[in-house]
Amino acid sequence: MSAFVSDIGNIYMAREGKRRRVSSFDRSGGNDDRLTIPSGEKRVIADISGSGVITHIWITVADRTSGKGKYEMRKIVLRMYWDDEEKPSVEAPLGDFFGMGHGMCKNFVSVPLQMSPEDGRGLNCWWPMPFRKRARIEVVNEFEDLIFFYYYVDYEEKPVPDDALYFHAQWHRECPTQGKDESLYENRADWCFGGANKTGEENYVILDAQGRGHYCGCNINIHNLSKSALWNWPGEGDDMIFIDGEKTPSIHGTGTEDYVNMAWCPQQEYSAPYHGIILGGKDNWMGKISYYRYHVQDPVMFDTSIRVTIEHGHNNNRNDDWSTTAYWYQTEPHKPFAALPSMQERLPLEDDDVIWGRAHERKEGQ
Repeated sequence: MSAFVSDIGNIYMAREGKRRRVSSFDRSGGNDDRLTIPSGEKRVIADISGSGVITHIWITVADRTSGKGKYEMRKIVLRMYWDDEEKPSVEAPLGDFFGMGHGMCKNFVSVPLQMSPEDGRGLNCWWPMPFRKRARIEVVNEFEDLIFFYYYVDYEEKPVPDDALYFHAQWHRECPTQGKDESLYENRADWCFGGANKTGEENYVILDAQGRGHYCGCNINIHNLSKSALWNWPGEGDDMIFIDGEKTPSIHGTGTEDYVNMAWCPQQEYSAPYHGIILGGKDNWMGKISYYRYHVQDPVMFDTSIRVTIEHGHNNNRNDDWSTTAYWYQTEPHKPFAALPSMQERLPLEDDDVIWGRAHERKEGQ
């Protein structure tokens, strides 16, 4: 557990700079310590001038249903901008940014991200975020009603070294992934394990970035869309990371659960500093699953570009609902993000939508 106390060994050393905070405290001196954001509106929650490093963000959200609004974690969007850039360096649904997809909150603990009691609704981020001239954080409420938004943005006011890289985070989803028709295979074993993928061309893409920097990991959220009494593990996909324009990945893994440092098609929920299972799925891996893998101790460096990918099932054979949030540091300017899907396109599928044909119809009808 030493990762949790990595700074205790030098906590007694003098530090440069000043600790600062931007928060939603009641400016009147009362107890209404929140920002009210009407549906469809945007609010800037922090606009910091000068040089420094954001070291911690805490957020919790309530609405007029006492915080029980459906999928509000997917309907609220978080964006961050560094040094007057016009395009965001961070863009993701709120819950996905803080480590878990499916529009859900659930208690878990990692080093850079945590969802804390009650019921995972205390959202915490410790990714350090340097800025040289300005840091701006905005929230967009696409929930169907107003929300009450409580927050801290803690930062250190100090010079930033010349070689410091900027923090980035981006959400991505494919629903469903474009797999193979199981009926074309002689049996389910052939569909689960057959075929060969040497190029990674049809892999799910976690990150596609240009510039110089290092990839620091992701969360992976899968909704198993196959209703079957047969073996129904939605993983088995190799991670393949292409660095600086490689045609063949120099980092090639051996399976979905292996990439997140687990083993043998796991379902036991588990939180470690840099890897874990927040949501293990139902019997036979049905329903919704959430993993994380953070490369804090082993970032993947790149000089010109990086493409982080993973198979959706062996040989990209499966058709499931995949979403991820990637985290990385790099020089600016960064490659502009693809347009964030609309709120309707971001919504999780209901459990009743797990027949592939119905999932296809839902996507095409949005």
